[in-house]
This record gives sequence, structure tokens and C-alpha cells, in this order.
Amino acid sequence: MNVSAPPKFGMGASPRRIEDGSLIRGEGRYATDVKPDGALAAYVLRSPVAHAKIKVGDLSAARQAPGVHLVWVAGDVTDLDNMPSMAQGPLKDPFEAPPYPVLCDDVVRHVGDAIAYIVADDVDSAKSASELIDVDYDPLPTITDTAQTLDSDAPLVWPDRGTNLAFTYEIGDKAAVDAAFAAADKVAELTLINNRLICNYMEPRAMIADYDTSANRYEVTIGSQGVHGMRDAICKVMKIDPKDMHVMTPDVGGGFGTKAFGYREYPLTAKAARALGKPVKWMSDRSEHFLADAHGRDHVTTGSFALDADGKVTGMRIDITANLGSYVNQFGAFIPWLAVVMLTGVYDIQNAHAVCKGVYSNTVPTDAYRGAGRPEAAFFIERLMDEAARVTGLSYSEVRRRNFIKPDQFPYKTLPGNTYDTGEFAAHMDQALEVAEATTFDQRLAEAKSRGRIRGLGFSTYVEICAFAGSETTKAVLEQDGTVSVHIGTQSNGQGHKTAYAQFVGEPLGLDYDKINIVQGDTDMLETGEGTGGSRSVPIGAPAVADGSANLAKQLKELAADELEAGAGDIELVDGTARVVGTDRSITYADLAVRAKDKSKLTAEGKYTADDQTYPNGTHVCEVEVDPETGQTDIVRYTIVDDFGATVNPLLLAGQVHGGVVQSVGQALLENTVYDGDGQLITATFTDYAMPRADDMPFIDFRTRNVPCKNNPFGIKGAGEAGTIGATPTVMNAVVDALYREYGIRNIDMPATPVRVWEAIQAART
Repeated sequence: MNVSAPPKFGMGASPRRIEDGSLIRGEGRYATDVKPDGALAAYVLRSPVAHAKIKVGDLSAARQAPGVHLVWVAGDVTDLDNMPSMAQGPLKDPFEAPPYPVLCDDVVRHVGDAIAYIVADDVDSAKSASELIDVDYDPLPTITDTAQTLDSDAPLVWPDRGTNLAFTYEIGDKAAVDAAFAAADKVAELTLINNRLICNYMEPRAMIADYDTSANRYEVTIGSQGVHGMRDAICKVMKIDPKDMHVMTPDVGGGFGTKAFGYREYPLTAKAARALGKPVKWMSDRSEHFLADAHGRDHVTTGSFALDADGKVTGMRIDITANLGSYVNQFGAFIPWLAVVMLTGVYDIQNAHAVCKGVYSNTVPTDAYRGAGRPEAAFFIERLMDEAARVTGLSYSEVRRRNFIKPDQFPYKTLPGNTYDTGEFAAHMDQALEVAEATTFDQRLAEAKSRGRIRGLGFSTYVEICAFAGSETTKAVLEQDGTVSVHIGTQSNGQGHKTAYAQFVGEPLGLDYDKINIVQGDTDMLETGEGTGGSRSVPIGAPAVADGSANLAKQLKELAADELEAGAGDIELVDGTARVVGTDRSITYADLAVRAKDKSKLTAEGKYTADDQTYPNGTHVCEVEVDPETGQTDIVRYTIVDDFGATVNPLLLAGQVHGGVVQSVGQALLENTVYDGDGQLITATFTDYAMPRADDMPFIDFRTRNVPCKNNPFGIKGAGEAGTIGATPTVMNAVVDALYREYGIRNIDMPATPVRVWEAIQAART
């Protein structure tokens, strides 16, 4: 059979990542690599207790310590506003978020809360000075357990509010759902914990700030997921016009949502640079990352289905308690809403009632972490669907098949108000189970038992919402050396944007990949940009890049036509030259850039506006083997069939999906954020916080079964977070399947560590 080679450019091309060469050679430039001459070092003194009234003593010793230039406490930064909380929009009755100060004045509310900011010649001097600051702590009661935050005797994080409840989202018809449960043939119910995660990206956060007195302007270099959003967040706290700050982001070693928001150190560092007249650099270490960077997940959810005699869901109840931490972080209130928005998943459920309560606790604030709300939604409905299979006696696949939204129901409006444009859920479920050889699982189960092991097969069929309505603008520029630079306001954190975008530049402009530059991370080079997050960069960025490149190609043909005395329609762009079709008359791009009479035509703009979201979906299948004597769980097979609408670059796509799956395996089996009763973070280093490694994963069999998206000009649905959304329920369904087959265990909390699995087995045996 003849298999055609993939195209060199455009949709479906598979060039290797053009950004990797410099990174492999160690030539990447991250924020931590920026070292201006004369730069000073900043350090933040953080609370060692989780909840206390504080009183800062005399600061003279710290301020006079060797090498110290500045020591600030809350009273020194009263000109700064509170940290922003910008995600109250989904609420019908927006709540008033409590103040989130850049430095705490009289009360600290979590271990790691910021008390003082020190600038010195070097970070060791700043740390030494921090030890000279006398802080009196008058301890207050703490609450860290999400499930207990609303108990009548729970300590209050904000006593003046009289409750730890921040807000309540509620959707659906409670009376109708109650009636469905009263008439139900069977009821399936589970209480699930979506464990708190710490986003351990490769590169900890860093910021370098300087103040240009001649321009009256701040110059900031920072690792981020979008310079425009970061600039605006910092300027809001500093109460300055965004035009007075130039923000640059070089290479970024991972973001996962957690580098999308502003943090306290950023306005403090910018303010210090101006006050001292020297560049100031603040750089987090890994321990500080655990204590200060926003955490993810941390939900307790009780979900239940009312089922008729045919296994059809007639009613659904969901009760979510979402832990916000001690403050409402920038998008913190928005994330639980995303879980509610996707609560019905891939199923035709129009009778549901959901209540989501955001609560405060004496913990690090939570915010977006890869998937942001959608993994939480997929986890509870896919775990609950397996439980529905058990109570009805149907197979896992059959109970889903009876409840799937059918292809002829599209476009389909869900109860929360989303309109899915396309989907063939049963088709990719069947394909995934076939590829995973589910029909022969019993043979592998028997073989495992012969070795004293138990085996489980689990899967989930998910849908997510991403590439939210929004826009991107681009600027394509023919440079003097004949290369083309395309500026765009998204920000790569390792996804491969340069490669993906270049695929849409090369064809219209007749350039190879080595002649294409993708420029991101500079507010002065592009006026607008919505950054990277929510799997939006390629679905929204690629059409914008294609538009800008096509516009530049048109303009270059016009310029070349003038130079070559031909019609613009007779010009073709090939190998970095413009030439008259069918002749040897041509001009190189470099010559064209120099000789062009109208220099404005060397630059073209592009734009794409998405009016609606996209809804990628798919089925993951996992097979695990458990040693009952140790509780050790090994993933032995993993299969995925996804619908991403259309594939831009198969290599990049596989990398994104693989990475997301590994992060979800970390949540399902390994990662656990533990606070003790006093609010101390017990898992504050890699000694205590387990991360997934290569030997935790088998080969991943990844395939696509794409149904083009109707909300995107290229049919793309978005893919960056999908692995984290499909994988967690899949792994846990497999673990529970193994435990249920042998011991009747119907649920186990994440992470399913060896100790937790062993204890569950011992309890079941007893």
C-alpha cells in the first residue's frame, strides 16, 4: 500500500521542533539567565506558621546588615493595591473577595505568607538580614481539610466574615432532580477527593526589573504565559498605566497555568528597582515554590445518578466543595465554575442539579493547573459512570453507550449552556477498546492471578471545553536579511509554538523553516495578546498567523511586481525569492527588503477571532496490575483514541498528549499535598512529594479519530490539556476495577499509593 508523505507545511505537517536545537545545546535563555550589571538580589521573608496575629519588631538591625539596600514590610508599601482577583464574572451575585495584600500587616493565613521583602547585594545577604527581623506570632486556630471547612466548629480563616464559605454556584432544577431520584430504579453515588497538586514545572519563577529614568518606564523580564496579561496584572497592583511598563518573557520552562497569574514578588521587585535606581532580581528556589506558588485541584465532590431500568441517567446530583486556600487568587474563583460547566460530560443528561461551594482554608491559594476545572469534571462523572455500571449490572461500555449524546443530536446544547458542535463518542470508545484488546482482558487477568497479582481494566470517555472565545493578532515582517519574523501574543512554555506557527508561514511565503522566526514575549513588539492557556494557542493563534502570512505574501508580490515590471498575479514566491512565473526574472527577499519603495508593505497584520469554544473529546483505556501484598500498582498498557478535530502536527500533538497523561498519572498514583493539623506543609520538598518518572509509564498507544470542529477555520479543537482530562479517571477506574473484581472495593482516594492500596485490601480482607 502506498502511503503518501506528510506535507512539508500547513495542516498535518510533521517537522521536528525547530526550537529544540538551542535548548539541547544549552543555549536557551530563561528569566533566571538574565543578569544585568549591578543587579541586586531580592528575598521574601515568609511565615513559618499557618495562622497567627503578627507584630513585626524593630527593623534597624536588618536594614543595617552588610550588603542590605532595602527592607520593606506592609507599612512601607501602602501605595500598592491588593493582588488581583478577576474571576467573579460567572457568579450571578458576585462575592467580595477578601484583601490579598502584597505583604501581610497584622495576620498571616498560610505557611509561606509574605511578611517582609529584602533587597541586598546578593541573595545570601538578603536571607541573613531576614533572620534579623523579629516577628512575634500569636497563633490562631487553623483549618486545612477541605471537607471540614464548613463544619460548625471549623476555625475561620476570615473571622469577620463569619464563615469559610466564599461563594456558591448553583445550576439546574432541584425539584425535578429530587423527583427523578424518588422514581429511580437504581441509584449510583460516590464521594470523591480530587487531591491538591503542586505544579512542579522545570523552571521556578523569576523576575528581573529595572527602571529607565530617561523614559520613565519599567523594564521587566519574567517567566510567564503571556506578557500582556502579566503586565496588566502587575500594573493594576502598582496603580500605573500599562504603557509605562515593558514586559519581556524569554524561554519558559513549563507553565501549566501556574505562570499565568501575577504574584506578590512582581510589583515589589518593580517598585524596588525604581526606589533603588538599580536592577533588582528575585528568583524562587524549589522550596519557596512549594510554599508560595498557587496550588491546583483540591475538591471534595459527592455525585449521584438516578437510573431507570434501562440504565439511562434520569437525574444527576453534584455537590462540590472547592478549596480556594487562604485568599482568592487571580483566577481562583473561576476554576470551580469550569467544573460545573462541564458536569454532564459526553452524556445526554438534561436533568441535573449542581451546587459548588468555594471555601477558604489556611493553605496556599489554588488556581489554574493544567486542565483547570475540566479534569475535576471528567473525574467525577467518569468515576460515577463506572459505579452506575456496577449497580445496574451493565458493562462499563454499555452504560456509557446508553447515555452518550448521539451524532444526530449535534449541535447539542448541554444543561450548563455549552453547545457541542460535533462528536462521535461511541465510535472512539469502541475503537479504543478494540485497540486495547479489551475482549481478551480475561486471559491477561488469569495470567496475572497465576503470578499472585490482580489486574484491572478501566477507561473514560471525556469531553473538554477549551480555546475559549477570544482573538489573537499577528504581525508578519520581512527582515533585511530575507527572513520573515511573525510576532504573536501567545507564549510558548515548551509546547512547540515556533514549529506549529511556522507551518502556516512557510507555504504562502515560500520559505523554509530556518528562514522563519516566531517572536513572542515582548509587549513593545506587539500591542495585544491574550497569552497561552486553556489550550488556545494553536486553535486561535494558527489562523491568525496564517492570515498575517497570507497578507504579507500578497504585499510582497505587489512589491516584486513593481521591481520586476510584471503583474502581481504573475509573481510566485519560492525559496526566499519572488519571481515571474515561467521566467528566470526574480528578486531575493533580502534585495526586495532593501529596494522596496513602499517600506510599509514589508509588514502585514493578521487576526483571528473565535466566537465560540471548541470541544475536544476522546477515550483513554488503561490496564493496571496490582501486587496485593505490597499495594504497588503498575500501569502495563495505555491506549488513547482522541478527537481533536484536525491535527496540525502529529509529533507535537503526541508530545502534548503524552505529557498530559504523565501529569495525570502523577495525580492518580503519586502526588499528594499534605498539611498537618497545624497547617504545616508536610510535603514541601521532592523528598516527600512524589513526581512521576519514566519507569512509571508504559508505551502509550495514541491515535486520533478526528471529526472537524465547526467553530474553527482549520477544524482544530485544541489539545494541550486533554491528556490531563482523560487520564486521571481512566487510571483510577482501572485501579478500582482491579480492587472490585477481587475484593469488592468500590472506591479509593487519589493518589492510589502502595500504602493506600494495601490498607484498602487489608480492610476488605478483614
